[in-house]
Amino acid sequence: MKNVAILIPNEAVLCSIVDARTMFTGANDFLEAMGRKPLFNVKMVGLSKDVKFHNGMFSVHPDTLLADAEKADLVIIPAISGDLAKSVAANEAFVPWIVEQYQHGAEVASLCVGAFLLASTGLLNGKECSSHWKTAQEFREMFPEVTLVDGRIVTEQQGVYSSGGATSYWSLLLHLVEKHAGRDVSIMASKIYALEIDRKSQSPFVMFNGQKKHEDDPIKKAQEYIENNFTEKISVEELSSMYAIGRRHFERRFKKATNNTPVEYIQRVKIEAAKKQFESSGKNVNEVMYDVGYSDAKAFRSVFKKITGLSPTDYRNRYNKEAPVA
Repeated sequence: MKNVAILIPNEAVLCSIVDARTMFTGANDFLEAMGRKPLFNVKMVGLSKDVKFHNGMFSVHPDTLLADAEKADLVIIPAISGDLAKSVAANEAFVPWIVEQYQHGAEVASLCVGAFLLASTGLLNGKECSSHWKTAQEFREMFPEVTLVDGRIVTEQQGVYSSGGATSYWSLLLHLVEKHAGRDVSIMASKIYALEIDRKSQSPFVMFNGQKKHEDDPIKKAQEYIENNFTEKISVEELSSMYAIGRRHFERRFKKATNNTPVEYIQRVKIEAAKKQFESSGKNVNEVMYDVGYSDAKAFRSVFKKITGLSPTDYRNRYNKEAPVA
């Protein structure tokens, strides 16, 4: 049996606790239906006997308290919510236990923004990590020694796992079931729970809002100029001279402040505008392309797919119910 410890953090996202438990107990049911023995011994582990959520509207009663928890083979860290720095602090009692389990051979997996609690253990230092795209900048500010990988659904390094945003964690849960119980059980779970198996990217869901939580005012002004003039052809040379900064120095400052090069930022602003048109208008691909300042169809399609993971036509067909069949 594999001892699976699902932590019950304060300020947790309740569904991520329930869904993790559902996946591993369900896998046991599927194994029994196949004539095989259950594999996962699932225990919910908390800091108190009654963990309340949503102002007491819901509560979870752990199977065991942290002080009494047995050695784990797999530790699941559900998503947390609210002010993430405060949520991490509210759960710091879990940190030494998580580290101890990992040092004694356990795998550790975070779901969505549970990555913040996982990163606070130091186990992600020098490693790659996935998390919700919406909290990416805050994560990078809090944990500069961790490499946050944009867009990826599941990240795995040296027995430490993390997942992308929101329901992306189902992909990580399926991955863990497949690793320990086999591909056939993972496929069964994906069919029973109506989940897409082997999903690799959360890029189609990302909404780009710019990264302005920095103190470099000329770079902020450059960002605002790009956002207000995305229909035009904008060069890095033009931007750097506009704010009287040498090009190479401008590029370094821009990258440091926004985590994008100027060219990447221009592309992301244009593609975000294109996405909104595909979602809400009846315009075809070429019309949208010209509206956001592209004249080269091949370049537009290439950049669009690089950023969203989908072709312009596929994106329009997925998110615009009025879109004509291409």
